[in-house]
Amino acid sequence: MSANLCGVRMPAASTTLNKPVLVESLIVFAVVLCVHGAVWDRFSWCAIALAIQAFYVQFKWDHLLQLGSAVFQFRTTANSGLLPACMAIPLLGIMMKERCSVAGVVYFERFGIVVACTGMAIALFLSVIAIGITKPVPTNTCILSGIAGGLIIYTLKQSLSVSEVIEVLEVLLIFVYLSMILLYLLPRCFTPGEALLILTGISFVLNQLIKRSLNVVEGRGDPVDFFLLVVVVGIVLLGIFFTALFFFMDSGTWISSMFFHMMTAVLGLGVVMPWLYRLIRRNPLFWLVQFLSQTQTRVYLLTYWTLLAISACTVVLYQNTKRSSGCKKHQASTVTRKYFHFIVVATYVPGLIHDRQLLYVAAVVCLAVLILLEYVRYFRIKPFGQMLRHLLSLFLDERDSGPLILTHIYLLLGMSLPVWLFPRPCAPTGTLAGTGALAPYSGVLAVGVGDSVASIFGSTVGEIKWPGTKKTFEGTMTAIFAQIITVAVILIFDSTVDLNASYSWILVSISLVSLLEAYTTQVDNLILPLYLQILLLA
Repeated sequence: MSANLCGVRMPAASTTLNKPVLVESLIVFAVVLCVHGAVWDRFSWCAIALAIQAFYVQFKWDHLLQLGSAVFQFRTTANSGLLPACMAIPLLGIMMKERCSVAGVVYFERFGIVVACTGMAIALFLSVIAIGITKPVPTNTCILSGIAGGLIIYTLKQSLSVSEVIEVLEVLLIFVYLSMILLYLLPRCFTPGEALLILTGISFVLNQLIKRSLNVVEGRGDPVDFFLLVVVVGIVLLGIFFTALFFFMDSGTWISSMFFHMMTAVLGLGVVMPWLYRLIRRNPLFWLVQFLSQTQTRVYLLTYWTLLAISACTVVLYQNTKRSSGCKKHQASTVTRKYFHFIVVATYVPGLIHDRQLLYVAAVVCLAVLILLEYVRYFRIKPFGQMLRHLLSLFLDERDSGPLILTHIYLLLGMSLPVWLFPRPCAPTGTLAGTGALAPYSGVLAVGVGDSVASIFGSTVGEIKWPGTKKTFEGTMTAIFAQIITVAVILIFDSTVDLNASYSWILVSISLVSLLEAYTTQVDNLILPLYLQILLLA
């Protein structure tokens, strides 16, 4: 197939479609068809049209990245990843809508529709940007984007109320402004697809926080949800503030470091705490202490998690002591990296079984701590900034090509997103029927078990490589087998999980996501849990 079919004349070296990217696209199309084979409604045509036009636009973005013509500097070690990113949020919204519709929870059914429509609108926005800066203008892609845009706009008109349309436009506007700020400040940290997922998530969180802050109703809303919204927005605003500040002054001096610590305390106690107090109507610190010590089980879990955190820090320190002073390029092995995946699995599985609300809050706290530590490392804040740079440089990989080190944060997000995105109000008994009961375990299965086993076995005993990739057939097959074994173990220990004999769907879901892991060049810690959760909710 020639790239000229997309309406662009590309150099001879680029005229053949990249086979791994093509296979990745076929896997995403298979997921889309599987989901809409299980749930067919008015959004199905929109999703299929969006997938087709995103497939074409993805090659426009790839071409722009090859020529260096993209508006911002993106990560160069991967393709644009636009198709899997464009489909993740609309599919997730559609499945949330369907599950909440079955449960009869109208508010969250409408929220799922808003999520799906917003994801489609942002995907179309990126398509327009790619088409606008591609020369000559790609005629076929323009036609496909016009058809997809027409279908989506018509569906939005039929499905959304005026207030919901305004909410979609608000998120889109926030997304545009955040894109201009963060992609300028953080060059080479993301691919276009990764940027779409992360910035859309932040835009949703910020819009929800503003919306709920303006409509506070006594006793309405879960404090743990408010905690997530305020902490995420607070930590992002903190980063933007210090990036702008240290653009004009040296961040590595003691005076700058003291100012960093002082302003962090001021913003935390003077902005984040009052904001959280307005939402939950009680002292946030007292609420948090009471929440964490509410039951004996929570105390045991927190003690256990503290020991695991200490063991992870011990591994980091031990690996750095092994580093030869004359071998500056020495990097941690694949097995060493995946040790942290197994620590995270050992952290999340007991929390998912015994106390999901505690795990929800603990994951938010850990995210804030990791991002704050990354600020300290990035800005070289004394006394720990330089030490963190030295310790974490051992664990860098090709995806950490920008100024930030995000691998460990992506790992935490991959494990936590299925917990945070699980539609709890639509599961009155705390779990969903069928394979939906496994949705909170998506991160554990896809990242903690599947990705880890695939990497370890693929790098040690793998011989048959998937065409066009470094991943091996043995690694993928072992990952599928390991995830199936993990599901069996979950069934034994978690009495709330009742699959209702839907084992074939679990096998299909795990197999598709494992194949996606073999072919994607995006951050798999971010992509894989979302797609497995979508399939398990279908």
